[in-house]
Amino acid sequence: YRIVNHYYLFGKRIKSYILLAQLHMILPILMETAYAFDGAIQAFAQGQPIGDGAGPLLVNRLIREKPCKKIEKDMIASELELNGRKVYALKAEGPGGNVGKPGDALKILIDSIKGNLSLVIMVDAGLKLEGDKSGDVIEGIGAAIGGIGTEKYKIEEVTTKYKIPLYAVIIKESLKDAIAPMTKEINDGVDKAIEHVKRIMTENTKEGDVVII
Repeated sequence: YRIVNHYYLFGKRIKSYILLAQLHMILPILMETAYAFDGAIQAFAQGQPIGDGAGPLLVNRLIREKPCKKIEKDMIASELELNGRKVYALKAEGPGGNVGKPGDALKILIDSIKGNLSLVIMVDAGLKLEGDKSGDVIEGIGAAIGGIGTEKYKIEEVTTKYKIPLYAVIIKESLKDAIAPMTKEINDGVDKAIEHVKRIMTENTKEGDVVII
């Protein structure tokens, strides 16, 4: 409302039809955003899982009922074996929207295993473009994490220090998918992402190696 009102009143005051034309052009984008936040109200009010929780959901599916230990503020980790590799699965403690301190938690975890680590794989939800399909999975290199860049810097700093390869697995979704109750497409995308994670591990490590997800 404030953005629309700003363009309207400003355009009216300076008698600029160009500004009103701009408002007309961006209105569909504003409406999509408004509908996305409207859909998010129910999810947050009722504590439902949202699409942006795809990364933590993947880790949850890996650890199942295994015991977890607190690593850093709002961060937990669990030990498991996957495809013959020793895996440390790291995630925000939850429930809720607090992502904790993944950069600090990763550093503590790497230091605790004395740098004897072959691979780090990060999984996150990523904003899709128009024409992309929700739930599709893509791979990349580097820290898969949003925000202002502090955690991304910490993660890439510690992996660079120990010369540990850092892979990213991204589950594509729209803004509406990210903040509204999780859809079947995103849920299915998590299962696809698990297969990507397993393949990256198999291709880049050998049995007995240590991996952090």
